Amino acid sequence: MKKIEKGTQFVTEHLDMFRCTVDGEPYDHVEGNSLVCAHNHRLDINKKGTLYFLNHAVNTEYDDAMLAARRRVLTAGLFDGIVDAVNEALPTTAQRIMDVGTGEGTPFARLLAKRGNIDTGIGFDISKAGVNLATQLETDAFFAVADLANLPFNDDSFDSIVEFFSPSAYEEFKRVLAPEGTLVKVVPASGYLHELREMLYPVDSPNHTYSNQKVVDRFMENYPTATQKEISYQWPIPADLYVDLLHMTPLHWGARPEAQVAAEATPLPAVTVNVVVLTVKQ
Repeated sequence: MKKIEKGTQFVTEHLDMFRCTVDGEPYDHVEGNSLVCAHNHRLDINKKGTLYFLNHAVNTEYDDAMLAARRRVLTAGLFDGIVDAVNEALPTTAQRIMDVGTGEGTPFARLLAKRGNIDTGIGFDISKAGVNLATQLETDAFFAVADLANLPFNDDSFDSIVEFFSPSAYEEFKRVLAPEGTLVKVVPASGYLHELREMLYPVDSPNHTYSNQKVVDRFMENYPTATQKEISYQWPIPADLYVDLLHMTPLHWGARPEAQVAAEATPLPAVTVNVVVLTVKQ
């Protein structure tokens, strides 16, 4: 089956989940490879089998090279422990799951596979390049380019929402998450990739250390009954992926060129993965 056919089939079977971003009305029907709302606004499924919900192009710093490096490192297993933790936080029954800021899609695809592909999965990102890369994965998930602040989904469309390091829009989450639905947000903790951070930035740099406490506090303000679980493990770095690891995160963006060169010339045997998993039932 071609990607456009697979995408059209998914949207047809789950049409009740999508809404028009122009007027906020549910899509009424699928005509050919196009979604059509009651006011005749049309949105075409493209050849990659995805939907592009943005009204204008968006430039992001996650370029093709960075996304490709990320794909290689995540395929090698950097986030596997995180995926395990998210899986443990989700209900074991079949879910309609939204992956926020899915990027190139590997963590989401691995999560769905670990759960036995029992779920209906939709991942979205503002990065067209990331979503295009996600469509190359062997997964039943559907991917779309969309804006976090204006989600193209109807109220109560999802049983679960997952976030791997992505920004949040809590009012939108509360709208699209069904009653008793589960939200799982993964936030990098202070030890996340600290070995790289300490190599790239001097001790007196504000980037030498790291805290996401404000993000955690904001989550807890919105969901006071949420639980927090810290996950930490060492990940052995494959020798051929060390430079990819350096370039797959925003860590290197602000580092001095000489620091980047020095870091690339000093391979590490392992790196720390340290995150906080925030979980709540709506």
